[in-house]
Amino acid sequence: MTFALIFAAFSMGLLGSPHCLGMCGGIVAAFGISMKNTSPAKRTLLMLGYHVGRLGSYTILGLLVAALGKHILAPLMANSALPKYLLGGALVFAALLMLGLPVLNRLEKAGLRFWNTLAPLRAKVLPMDNLPKALIAGLLWGFLPCGLVYGALGVALGLASDSQVGLTATTFMVFFWLGTLPMLLATGTVIAWLKSKIHAFNLRKFSGVVMLISGLAIAFSMPIMHRLHGDHAEHGHHHHHHTSDEHIHDQAGHHSHQHHGEAPAHEHDHSSHSDQSHSHHH
Repeated sequence: MTFALIFAAFSMGLLGSPHCLGMCGGIVAAFGISMKNTSPAKRTLLMLGYHVGRLGSYTILGLLVAALGKHILAPLMANSALPKYLLGGALVFAALLMLGLPVLNRLEKAGLRFWNTLAPLRAKVLPMDNLPKALIAGLLWGFLPCGLVYGALGVALGLASDSQVGLTATTFMVFFWLGTLPMLLATGTVIAWLKSKIHAFNLRKFSGVVMLISGLAIAFSMPIMHRLHGDHAEHGHHHHHHTSDEHIHDQAGHHSHQHHGEAPAHEHDHSSHSDQSHSHHH
């Protein structure tokens, strides 16, 4: 299951990249123009700084949903199959995004309002001519309203609320970030090639179908297994209880037998004593 979740995170980042290019690609190109007077080595360093900053924003978001899932949702859903339903549902939701359904338009519009409040800060990091500016730029642009990021955060929230899954919410967001890198770091010709391959093989839709199946499997197979295991445990407990009853009954019988065995010996002593008394009397 961990592999399926890593696949989901990476494929959301990579195969959703053409969508990311529409939003982030223009920004990356603008940064490239603002760095046109810098040396190629420094430009590479600044772009890496920008992407590390973006990783920072995804990590912060991952830690926030991890705290929400672990400390608020997990206690509410303890000892139930609800965490599996949440995780499976979040994967199905993310799969619908990958399949192109506009399920997050309203949320993206709400995110856009927050994004607009960051405008004064964004203005201060341009031109992106040193490493601190590049890092802050990446940190800010990581909060750009994006349905795929919200979908990834939904899955991360599901992970955080289920302590039995070996993958953390933050790790999931890191794999999502890794998936976005190839398209944003690549040159124009490589981007064109990647986009054509993703489109030609319907890779995004294929990934969406795999995520949909994974989500449904997690949501429905795990609770069924949990229920079967619960029944087995209950049967085992009943058997143990029955065995314990038999053991107690055996002990009681043994004790009763001992008690009845002692009585004649006591009576024998008493009769012996009576005989002695009678003999002494004569």
